[in-house]
Amino acid sequence: MKMKIVIGNDHSGVDFKNQLVGHLLSKGIEVINVGTDSVDSVDYPDIAKEVSKKVLEKEANFGMLICGTGIGISIAANRISGIRAALVTNELCARLSRQHNDANILVLGARVTGIELAKSCVDAFLSAEFEGGRHSNRISKIECGCTNGVIE
Repeated sequence: MKMKIVIGNDHSGVDFKNQLVGHLLSKGIEVINVGTDSVDSVDYPDIAKEVSKKVLEKEANFGMLICGTGIGISIAANRISGIRAALVTNELCARLSRQHNDANILVLGARVTGIELAKSCVDAFLSAEFEGGRHSNRISKIECGCTNGVIE
């Protein structure tokens, strides 16, 4: 199956997203764009929800989210059960987010990350695989450790 990425962004990440889409397409990766293409203000939780939905419904292999710093949109995505959105700032974090945390969404900050570094992070994220083993138990604890806002 051809790799497919769903990508979403708020108004602060339009140009950044477009450059990453070009990078993905140059690698033969199919892209579903659910982000805004306008610099008019939008609410990043809505974008996080749309990307997360497509990842959970297996319409894409992985998701990517972009806002100014990546912080707000990653918080919003991680509120959705089954999503493990990793805000990364370098290639090592991107790679380890897949290998150790089985991240299914890569998050980048358009205002704080250079585009070439972002492309390297994307490549590291997409080339890494979840290692399982001792990490699987930790992922299980993340997935079922909190129900209805109450820590069990």
